[in-house]
Amino acid sequence: MADSGATPERVAVEAFLAGAGPLVDVRSPAEFAQGHIPGARNLPLFDDAGRAAVGTTYKQQGRQAAVLCGLALVGPRLEAMAAQLAGWAAASPGQPLRLLCWRGGMRSASVAWLAGQLDLPVLLLEGGYKAYRRWALELFEQPWPLRLLGGRTGTGKTDLLLALAARGVAVVDLEGLAHHRGSSFGGLGLPPQPSSEHYENRLALALRRLAAAEQIWLEAESAQVGRCRIPAGLWRQMQAAPALEVQRPLEQRLAQLVRIYGVQDPGQLAEATRRIARRLGPQRTAAALEAIAVRDWTAACRQMLDYYDRCYDHDLSAHASEPVELGELGAEAAAALLLERGLVKAAAPLSPPAGAGAGGR
Repeated sequence: MADSGATPERVAVEAFLAGAGPLVDVRSPAEFAQGHIPGARNLPLFDDAGRAAVGTTYKQQGRQAAVLCGLALVGPRLEAMAAQLAGWAAASPGQPLRLLCWRGGMRSASVAWLAGQLDLPVLLLEGGYKAYRRWALELFEQPWPLRLLGGRTGTGKTDLLLALAARGVAVVDLEGLAHHRGSSFGGLGLPPQPSSEHYENRLALALRRLAAAEQIWLEAESAQVGRCRIPAGLWRQMQAAPALEVQRPLEQRLAQLVRIYGVQDPGQLAEATRRIARRLGPQRTAAALEAIAVRDWTAACRQMLDYYDRCYDHDLSAHASEPVELGELGAEAAAALLLERGLVKAAAPLSPPAGAGAGGR
């Protein structure tokens, strides 16, 4: 911790994450947007252009010239930055500000100095965001007790996973964290997707939270959820994990899809259909587009299911899977049934997983 003028304490990733104080990332906005520790706030020491200018000055003229360039850029903003730090600190009394930059170097040390002038305690992340990224990627290589929840499109797997999480089952919502349902239509009605880098960051913290679980349940996915790629280490373990295959009647599946996609913009639905036209074939594509044009959502979804069912059946064939027929049971009743039968084990009472609620496929 840091008194005014004192050297702030530097800690490793686990100790840094375990803290409760405000998490402040002082990298530039573009760096932060590419990926950051979930929950961090961005207080950039330099904007994107300023960071580039300081870097160029360092390469061409050396460290002293770069420092002077940085001081000229930051000087007018010091009062506003100090006020922001003080405000965040006041909202978490007794907790140190947790600061990081790219490598844990001059940028975070400079903001720590500013905090010290206000007598605000500080923790610095040793090695910065780069150390966090290394920690996250290593986490995916560790062995995890993964179990997959599979099922054809429309079987309500996401809803079921969230209902299980509410009953104390350890769940990582891959689709919720990615803001995508995993198909050509998967991004409709959802927030923009994170970068793959930030998706990894979110997954890492979700797994860390479940480190003591006997089972960790995920939805059976392809290697990418929209544009977000599942980390290689985790994907390899998913490929080897046993699966529970949810089965439901066709009409129930169609009703589920209509519930999700019938409220979406018809133009976007048509565009998503055209993206998979080569795989649907000309007849199914034409029939689906015609159904969308007249708002016949059930007929439109029916055209898609044959293609998606074949894709799913091919992917599931690589897993040792156990089928479970859930009929028309809602998510809550289905979750209770799986726990009662011992097909799924609860851990401890947990809050819903981070990113919960991408869809309900």
